[in-house]
Amino acid sequence: MQNVIPVSAKPFFQEYTFSKLDPREHASLVIERILAYGNRAEVRWVFDFYGVSQLQKWVSEDGLRLLPKRRYHLWCIVLDLTPETTQKKSQWAH
Repeated sequence: MQNVIPVSAKPFFQEYTFSKLDPREHASLVIERILAYGNRAEVRWVFDFYGVSQLQKWVSEDGLRLLPKRRYHLWCIVLDLTPETTQKKSQWAH
């Protein structure tokens, strides 16, 4: 298992200094971008690096809010999760 983000994923992080991204420290960002835009090799890396249980947790907690809708539903199917139909209420009053 490589401890670095695949170089092919660099275009997904244009607003960041790619070489300074740490896959453990920036796990949520890396998971988000690769699940949203990654190809098969990049997705394979994210599954190998983080594991199914961490990806399930991320998709169930943050996927609806951070992933494109179609990708969110795809990952719910792949990860055997029940998709939320609406976003959870925020703790902050608007």
